[in-house]
Order: sequence, then structure tokens, then C-alpha cells
Amino acid sequence: MKLWKRAAAAIKDQKSLLAVGFSRRTSYRNTDLEAAIIKATSHDDSSVDYSNAHRVYKWIKASPLNLKTLTHALSTRVNHTRSWIVALKSLMLLHGVLCCKVHSVVGEIRRLPFDLSDFSDGHSGLSKTWGFNIFVRAYFAFLNNYSSFTSDQIHRTRANLRSDRVDSVNQQLDRIQKLQSLLDLILQIRPIADNMKRALILEAMDCIVLESINIYGRIGSGIIKILPTAGKTEAATTLKIVNKATSQGEDLALYFEFCRGFGVSNARDTPQFVSIPMAEVEAMEKMVKSVEKDEHKQEEVVEEEEEKAIVLLEKPRLQTIITDKWEIFEDEHCFNEKMIQEYHQDPLPLVVSNQPVVYTMPDLITF
Repeated sequence: MKLWKRAAAAIKDQKSLLAVGFSRRTSYRNTDLEAAIIKATSHDDSSVDYSNAHRVYKWIKASPLNLKTLTHALSTRVNHTRSWIVALKSLMLLHGVLCCKVHSVVGEIRRLPFDLSDFSDGHSGLSKTWGFNIFVRAYFAFLNNYSSFTSDQIHRTRANLRSDRVDSVNQQLDRIQKLQSLLDLILQIRPIADNMKRALILEAMDCIVLESINIYGRIGSGIIKILPTAGKTEAATTLKIVNKATSQGEDLALYFEFCRGFGVSNARDTPQFVSIPMAEVEAMEKMVKSVEKDEHKQEEVVEEEEEKAIVLLEKPRLQTIITDKWEIFEDEHCFNEKMIQEYHQDPLPLVVSNQPVVYTMPDLITF
């Protein structure tokens, strides 16, 4: 059964190569590059075709125009496959392209040209492929974010060169935090099923281990560079980054231990990184405490001022008074007692007017 699957997979690869050979040639298509991509992402899980992978890298380095062919060929191949082998090899190939250091190419990739966030192998039952599915999804999540981050850094570097400026302290801290997020993602890539000790998985883990060393090294060098320049406003963020880097160093050591036990070649020796100067870290801690103390004092001053500014207004309480004594106030608009008595003595005739009575409503604004 396994031999039959291998034969069927080889036939699929041959059909794809024939389709490329008979495809219509256009200005942005390179059939030699497409053929190399198909061979480098074959269905064979026993090995990786490094010769054709290096051919792809040479084509990319030769001309940035070949990037269109790469993204078109890879996205077409991945979107039509249900094999975890082809999906994983495509990720590894694109990972190699991102490591080529060709800024004109890497800066234009940004997000990956395909989506494997919900990948599921369709050639075997879920009980046999669930571990591979998770591995492919985790690898995609890391590489998609890594590609976007790398592209953003290249564009920022170009903008700085044009304007003759350097990144601010906050921008440098932001870059380190994004690298730490990438390291969190890469540490999630690991084989977790019992049937995953395959040659292709080991090859992929070799790439992942090297990348984790690279990212953690960049985090450490970034921290060492930022410590002398960070001021009071950046002290809290800097200290948070330092603490997270210490925790990630412990996680990375455990990750290497796991990979070493799994048989990953590049994890045999745990790398030695440049240690962060503790004297500068302690100075940063004192700075943070000083800032917190000043903020606490400022809050107390504000609270005291607010208490002094509060004016308590006591509203008068309304009471109902019951009495049989009424006081009549004399007013030109009211009948007093004298007028009433005079009226009874000499009542005035009732005057009837034909003019209509006009009632004027008071102006509620100026009344």
C-alpha cells in the first residue's frame, strides 16, 4: 500500500511537470524555475531535493522579476494539494527564499502567497495525520508573520536611508517586542505525534532550530544596544522586554533539549549567547522604581487638590407647613382687604367690551 502511494505521488509530480512544459509562455513566467519548484516540493517524504531548491534560490537572486513566477507557482501548487509533504516542502522552500538576503525580493513578499492556517491532509485518516496538520499550521503561522516583519523592516530601513535618520528608542523597542513574538511562534513548531519521526520532519526542524537561534540572538543584541540609551519614559517597557528575554532563554533551552531527544542534528549543542549586562539591568530597575515613586507622589498631590476643590452644596429641605393664619401681601396686582371692602360699599358696574380679550403668553426665556 505504501509503495502504491509513492507511485501515485510520483505520477502527480510528473503530470505537474508536463503541464508546465506545455503551458503558454508569458513575459513573467519562467518554465525552468517552475519546474525546479515542482521538483523541490515533490511528494517524496524520504528526502529533500536540495539541488533544485538551490536552483530556485539562484533564479531569485538573478532577477527580482522571477518573484512573480515563484509566488504564482507556489500558490498554485499549495492551493491544489492535500498532501502535508507538499505543503511542508513549500514552506521550507519559501523560508529559504526569505533567508537569501535579497532585499529587493524579500521586501516585496510581505504575507505568504497562500494560506495554510486551516490545513488538513486528505490522503490519510485524521488519526494518522493530525500531528502533521498541526506542524504545518504552526510553521505557516510563524513564517507568515516572519515574512511580514522582515518586509516591514526592509521598507523602514530604506525610508531611513532616504531621510538620513535612525530609528527612535521606541521603534527599537517595538522591533525587539515583535522578535519576541516571533520566537514565541517558532517555539510552537514541534512534532507531537508518535508517527512523526520522518526524514522530512527532521529536515524541517533543522531549519527551525537555526532560525530560533538567529531570532534570539537578534533579541539579545537589540537589548544590549538599547539599555544605555533608554530613559525614564522607556524604562518600564525595556525592563519588561529584559524579563521576557530571560524567560524565553529558559524556554529555548527546554526546546533544544526536546529537539535533541527527537534527533534534530542542529540541536546537539546548545548555543551560547552574549549575556545581558546585569549592572545596566539593575540601573534600569532603579529607574523604574524612581518613576513609580514619582508617579505615586503626583497622584497623592492630585488627590489632595481634588479634595480641596470639592465644594459640598447642601440643598434646602422642603417642608409642608399647615396653618390657619394667612398673611395677605399688598401688591399692585392684587386686591387688598381695603379695596375689597370699598367694592362692596360702592360696587362698580360690570363693563362689557366688544373687543376680544387677548392673552399674551409669557416669554419663558426673558420672563
